[in-house]
Amino acid sequence: MKKIINDPSTVVEDALRGMALAHADLLDVHHDPTVVVRADAPVPRKVAVISGGGSGHEPLHAGFVGRGMLDAACPGAVFTSPTPDQVAAAVSRTDGGAGALLIVKNYTGDVLNFETAAELAAADGVDVRTVVIDDDVAVRDSTYTAGRRGVGGTVLLEKVVGAAAERGVDLDGCEALARRVVGQVRSMGLALAACTVPHAGEPSFTLGNDEMELGIGIHGEPGRRRVPVGPADELVPALLEPVLADLPFSAGDRVLLFTNSMGGTPLVELYLAHGIAERLLAERGIVVERRLVGPYVTSLEMQGMSLTLLKVDDELLELWDAPVRTAALRWGI
Repeated sequence: MKKIINDPSTVVEDALRGMALAHADLLDVHHDPTVVVRADAPVPRKVAVISGGGSGHEPLHAGFVGRGMLDAACPGAVFTSPTPDQVAAAVSRTDGGAGALLIVKNYTGDVLNFETAAELAAADGVDVRTVVIDDDVAVRDSTYTAGRRGVGGTVLLEKVVGAAAERGVDLDGCEALARRVVGQVRSMGLALAACTVPHAGEPSFTLGNDEMELGIGIHGEPGRRRVPVGPADELVPALLEPVLADLPFSAGDRVLLFTNSMGGTPLVELYLAHGIAERLLAERGIVVERRLVGPYVTSLEMQGMSLTLLKVDDELLELWDAPVRTAALRWGI
């Protein structure tokens, strides 16, 4: 294992110290329990938008803490759910009197721990709502989940709802918007090579030189099947076709296309794949209104990619375009 670390048991803590120094104008990092909050939190009379999950997927979630997106993120250990006390602390530190919306990826540990935290916060008099995202079309049930996994669509959900909360939309409105986005976003990914979790010291799975895993999860969970590696003109349709069929998407739909690196795929390959996806969508009469390309939901150094499609309208486009200032996503400010 070759990694730029010291002690595998302190990787997350050490990284967060560096993050706090690099982005002191945007966020504060609190320890015991570990929570990342926007620097001006709590914002009075604003709905607090909170998310989190296992570390190793950076910039998700801490990289999206800031104006126009998340008020707080709860980073667990690598590929491990945050604890209820972390989430409860996030609510406490960001509660501006308008309640809190918890955005939770559909993994069993995340769902249980966020629900427990919501109960704790409710006991303290805070109105807390929870929305679970399950946008992965690859498999119905898999390791760590009951139902579909939450993957790339999480970034789009956090941005849109974060923009609404920044504008002063109330908790009912933010919750309704979040559920609408969850209903309109779909994703699928693939892996060409595995990642290595620091405390494990060896790859999480093994692929032959001519194999790829189609439908991989962001922790290295198995996908639909292992298939031979082919050219990009075969790989991109293998991801896009199941996504299009699931909602389904059809001619005339307006979409946001998110082409994501799993951490080890260089941009030269990612842009190549994105171009193919745009061409295939245009051939179907699907209009790509907005794009996001880059490593935003990663799996450490996994070599692979995912495609996410969100069906949009004028309201969602306006919220996507709204100003955002975070460590990993910023425009309009």
